[in-house]
Amino acid sequence: MDYTKTKKQLKENLSEERYFHTLGTADCAKELAQKFGFDTEKAYIAGLLHDCAKCFTNEKLLEIIKKHLNVEECEMLNYKTLHAPVSAYIAEKEFGVTDKEILSAIRWHTLGKLDMTDFEKIIFIADKIEPNTRDKEYSDKIRNLLEEENGLNKALLKCYKETIKSLVKRDLKICLLTIEIYNKLQDLVQK
Repeated sequence: MDYTKTKKQLKENLSEERYFHTLGTADCAKELAQKFGFDTEKAYIAGLLHDCAKCFTNEKLLEIIKKHLNVEECEMLNYKTLHAPVSAYIAEKEFGVTDKEILSAIRWHTLGKLDMTDFEKIIFIADKIEPNTRDKEYSDKIRNLLEEENGLNKALLKCYKETIKSLVKRDLKICLLTIEIYNKLQDLVQK
């Protein structure tokens, strides 16, 4: 991947804050991949492209979903998550990414899915704790959990707890998949 060209294209299509977040997520994903023994370049690419469709209008996101993607009804409950499947599509079609692991990590970085791979968990968590735009106090709590035994699952569970609280606080609908993932993570952490 030509990182200079990719970053230029992202900078032109994202807000300044979203671009700054994207760079932070890419760096954080690389760091976490190194920590947990995964391919750092793949993690960096997934982090760099995870929000490549974030600044599309809702209309454009819906148009791409209807024309090209198979998205579950429950994923359509919250407009804030529509960019994830579209970002995976754009990563493949416009940025030439063919690696299924990268595309899946991008695809599921907002809602997650049952039985996420550790690589998918790393990208999901990196998005939540990157240092450029995320709350340091929150990020530090997640980072501390990552140091514990079963740290990826504990950190992911904490992310889901906070997401559910935030959705309730903002009177937004909660996808049943989110609840299922939360319950599954509870089981994984309590083993």
